[in-house]
Amino acid sequence: MQSQSVVVVGLGYVGLPLAQLVQRKGYSVTGIDTDPAKIAAMDDLPVASSFESVKSAGIVIICVPTPVYADKLPNLEPVTGAATSVGKHLAKGTLVVLESTVNPGVTEAVVIPVLEEQSGLTAGQDFTVAHCPERINPGDAKWHVGTIPRVVGASTEAGLARAVEFYQSIIEADIYPMASLKEAEAVKIVENSFRDINIAFVNELAISFAKMDIDVVNVINGAATKPFAFMAHYPGIGVGGHCIPVDPYYLINRAKQNGFDHDFLQLARRINSHMPEYAVALTTDGLNELGLALNGAHIALLGLSYKPGVGDLREAPAFTLIDLLEKKGARITAYDPYIAKDAALSEYHEHARHHKHDGTLVGENGKARTGLHLAGSLTDALQGADVVIVATGHSEFLKLTPAQLQAHGVRFVLDGRNCLDKAKFIESKLLYRGLGR
Repeated sequence: MQSQSVVVVGLGYVGLPLAQLVQRKGYSVTGIDTDPAKIAAMDDLPVASSFESVKSAGIVIICVPTPVYADKLPNLEPVTGAATSVGKHLAKGTLVVLESTVNPGVTEAVVIPVLEEQSGLTAGQDFTVAHCPERINPGDAKWHVGTIPRVVGASTEAGLARAVEFYQSIIEADIYPMASLKEAEAVKIVENSFRDINIAFVNELAISFAKMDIDVVNVINGAATKPFAFMAHYPGIGVGGHCIPVDPYYLINRAKQNGFDHDFLQLARRINSHMPEYAVALTTDGLNELGLALNGAHIALLGLSYKPGVGDLREAPAFTLIDLLEKKGARITAYDPYIAKDAALSEYHEHARHHKHDGTLVGENGKARTGLHLAGSLTDALQGADVVIVATGHSEFLKLTPAQLQAHGVRFVLDGRNCLDKAKFIESKLLYRGLGR
């Protein structure tokens, strides 16, 4: 096994750390990516845009994105494109592993036929296909690509044994063999749908408990004292990342193709997708309580990434929140210590393209607004702000004090992640609102 060469297709959040791990474990590794900037930046890993290295590879791992279209239907173009290119250079005896998240049946119905058509070879006879859905938690020092247990399914028993052996050689955790490719595909979808459903539940509780003067965080923490049958999830102003807001749609779509409607999953998606709108409603109500209007208000939006401690903007709910606030006439200044200005603007324009606007919004007052204004520091973001909305619980924001915000003229704080010291803010002269607090 150690003498085999490995090709990793796609050097994003999943493929790059995987390729680096495989290389550290003693394999000869080549990365393939179509982004010239990534290729130019690599100095510790052989990288190319050509698929020629597939010809001599013992194992090829496909780690390309699996997004959804604007209508939420699965977009398998990156997967089929990668399979097409791999197939054109595929040699006999190669193990092809798909790590990209797909709905049950895609490997058999889409990937294998493409590989066979392009290569002229037969899966299960000339080459083997396996599915090992990626598991990675950006920013987590404990649970990373080398320590998280994995599941594997394959087209043949021999291929399954080979794939399990390979992953056991690189990962310091259990590798669990599945009975089929479909089962392995379903595992990843179920994992992220489970999280989406539980987050939707506590988001709904937050909205309900806010009307009953119950602190939802205290309730969740109280429920978490039960040592079994409860797992704590917490509300927020939106769900982001490439998994939770995307993967359920793959299962929803696949089930419809088989004559079944996942009502529960669709409801969870609607609840979580609604949270930025709920944040706007809370902001409007808070400003009205102070005798102010959202139209013309200056808002400091703290955090753009979808989770604390990382600069990951994939499916960031902050962008949707910006759109909604801008359309109501608010002026937004955003700040995120983990994200460079160019990266934020690039991702925002991709968000705008995906949501059918060009990054320039027209507010209800008819005036054009530019959508995203970025501050270079926390101080700059707070300067002149009427409202602070904490959209990401970065450590820098957890240290904020009422006095610090009041010194900049802030009058209202919406704690969109329930990460601030509630007691201190309630005692201050600032108007404070959390989610269900």
